[in-house]
Amino acid sequence: MSEERLRTVRDRVRSFPDFPEPGVLFRDISPLLKDPVAFRTLIDLLEDHVRASFPKIDFIAGECLDSRGFLIGLPLAQRLGIGFVPVRKKGKLPGPTESVSYSLEYGKAELEIQSDAVEPGQKVIIVDDLLATGGTMCAACELLKRLQAEILECLVVIELKPLKGSEKLNSIPLYSLLQYD
Repeated sequence: MSEERLRTVRDRVRSFPDFPEPGVLFRDISPLLKDPVAFRTLIDLLEDHVRASFPKIDFIAGECLDSRGFLIGLPLAQRLGIGFVPVRKKGKLPGPTESVSYSLEYGKAELEIQSDAVEPGQKVIIVDDLLATGGTMCAACELLKRLQAEILECLVVIELKPLKGSEKLNSIPLYSLLQYD
């Protein structure tokens, strides 16, 4: 990965102190999404990583609690020529679903996946924009494990290292493009 391409992505992430509550430094990817060159560079970097690391993948699963996993997971899946599986807030998916409750940084939530989203043994990478405390990512992993998917990796754009979310992934590999201390 070239430092120049990584810098193109990193330079489009901005920080907001005390959002959504005092003491929190929010990392905002909105400028990255607005810049077509930077966004294409982001997807290029993620595609390069996935292609180099995993010769066989069936699906990208995108965490969609607040839609940013969709924004990254869908174009990545399209580039890889594979399907995309949504993991959503409870009540947002039709048909039979599996659901799990979990703790967020600022409260509790529930995620769902359609019961027929993947077949046992299918290889999946879970994508989201950010890993903080790990609650949402762990919940997505739990749902895919219930469907007996093989989780190859959790893939995020930003990892907030001090919150130690990766420690909760219980031996599932994590790849983060950008890390903040």
